[in-house]
Amino acid sequence: MPIPTSTTLLRDISGDPLHPRWDDFVARYRPFMLSFLERQFPFLPVDDIVQETLIALVEILPSYQYDSGRNGLFHNYLSGILLRKALRICRENEQYKKALADFAIVSQTADSGDDETEWKKQLFEIALQQFLDDPSVADRTKRIFERVAVNGESPETVARAFKMNRHAVDQTKARSLAKIRRLVAALGEVANA
Repeated sequence: MPIPTSTTLLRDISGDPLHPRWDDFVARYRPFMLSFLERQFPFLPVDDIVQETLIALVEILPSYQYDSGRNGLFHNYLSGILLRKALRICRENEQYKKALADFAIVSQTADSGDDETEWKKQLFEIALQQFLDDPSVADRTKRIFERVAVNGESPETVARAFKMNRHAVDQTKARSLAKIRRLVAALGEVANA
């Protein structure tokens, strides 16, 4: 749900990095920032990016002119800052560097006849490996996803093995795929940057 923009809050904090309303700003926007980053960049240090974004806002807000008709909601502007900060860290992050190097090798060696399909397949494989290496994803979730999506076992068989219902297996698979798609998108954005 979009966060309503408070022009008085933005005005109050825009010229004073020590203004007491910064606490209001952080309380209002920090959950959004954390959620955005955790969805888009699950491997990155989200608290650090939020802190860097807040520091950047101290510098940006004095010259920022909010106009709802022209700018839309402030959280859209904030998303752009978060995205730029996260992509910069991705470029510096060793895990992403390795994935991008693997991606570059694959994309250079793919056949010219079916480049797009091979490129997408390899990008998915890189994202899948990042997902499986992600310590924030529960081992049980990884095992369920591997058995259903990678090994092709039936959801019913996996549900019995993990003593859960079929619907829970389907949800685990769907959430895992959504996370992998976000990783694919992030890798693609970083590769094209």
